[in-house]
Amino acid sequence: MTATTSPLTAPGRPATDELRGLTWDHPRGYGPLEELARLDASLPPGCETVGRPLRWDRQPLSGFESAPIAGLAADYDLLVIDHPGIGSAVESGCLVPMDTLFDTAELKGWREATVGASYDSYALDGRVWALPIDAAAQVSAARPDLMAGCPMPRTWAQVCELPREVPVTLCLGGPHAFLTFCSLCLAQGETPAGEGGFVSRERGLAALETMATLLSRSPSALWPLNPIGVLRAMAAAGGPAYCPLVYGYVTYTRSGPYPLAFGDAPAWRPGGPSGSVLGGAGLAVSRRRAGDPAVRDAVRDHLRRILAEPVQRELFPVTGGQPAARAAWTDLWTNGRSGAFYRSTLATVEAAWVRPRWPGYPAFQEAASRLLREGLAEGVPHESLLDELETCYREARHR
Repeated sequence: MTATTSPLTAPGRPATDELRGLTWDHPRGYGPLEELARLDASLPPGCETVGRPLRWDRQPLSGFESAPIAGLAADYDLLVIDHPGIGSAVESGCLVPMDTLFDTAELKGWREATVGASYDSYALDGRVWALPIDAAAQVSAARPDLMAGCPMPRTWAQVCELPREVPVTLCLGGPHAFLTFCSLCLAQGETPAGEGGFVSRERGLAALETMATLLSRSPSALWPLNPIGVLRAMAAAGGPAYCPLVYGYVTYTRSGPYPLAFGDAPAWRPGGPSGSVLGGAGLAVSRRRAGDPAVRDAVRDHLRRILAEPVQRELFPVTGGQPAARAAWTDLWTNGRSGAFYRSTLATVEAAWVRPRWPGYPAFQEAASRLLREGLAEGVPHESLLDELETCYREARHR
């Protein structure tokens, strides 16, 4: 993992006085946070709205998805994290539980103000370990000008029946082949990672068959790409036109010459649930300097401001962010400037599955995704591929 540094530091402040934060290297990850830091840095000493300046570094999306939080917590006071890494982080003891920083009423207010399970995804063992600042789930994305007049499919059968002149792709890079598989199982009504095995034979084979059908129409050059890569390719000249499952990025509704449209993830059958896996991002506090009362007070100030409704509803959307607050997702102005991105995908985000958070889960997710991506590309029989996935799951759970 390589972090890049934002140069923002408040004038007249020694570097040792500032807080350090780590986010991920996309405008959705750093835009609002660095804008707040810029605003703080523009104020003369004594006029700041927070106790200490906060400087943000960036890491790649792959680091955000897979780098162990404990390995980063020694260098940063605040960390923008993905919820599946919570289990390993809690086991390592590197994070400060939020109930030691805020009272029950304040935490309850944030939970009620958050879209879907974004808040609850950071809860483990009866405590909350991060606060949601960004919400996302796998949704459908399309280039309206390349859809040959076809509406966005509502079911997986309709996805597979799209005419050949509509080029399609799946998102398979990093952990996303596995997450696509999970969402197909969820759409069939089965929650993965149960006690008896990862998924049932019937649902798992149906999911693999659907993925194989669509891969036969997907350019192999796109298979290694993560959501950012897939959406950038879709927004470039030539498409492809449609991806049935990719983490939604509001930035691609208005960036580049070919803006994208987003909609709910497909259902398995008409009127059925939209299978999708929750994403988004939470802000965690490390134990690095949490014993210092002045640091704890400054951290509280920054967290309260970032989660404040005006910041979530007004500043986040205009600086590249994708807020976690429901008030932003239902706001008419916010939807108007984003091609109704929020309103068009809200139902999927509300119902999205929260992934397991046991220690070691992110490594299993990566290994399982590589297994599925390579197995489908090489034409491994689906029965054998499902056997390998179950073995990988059992071994990961018993380590």
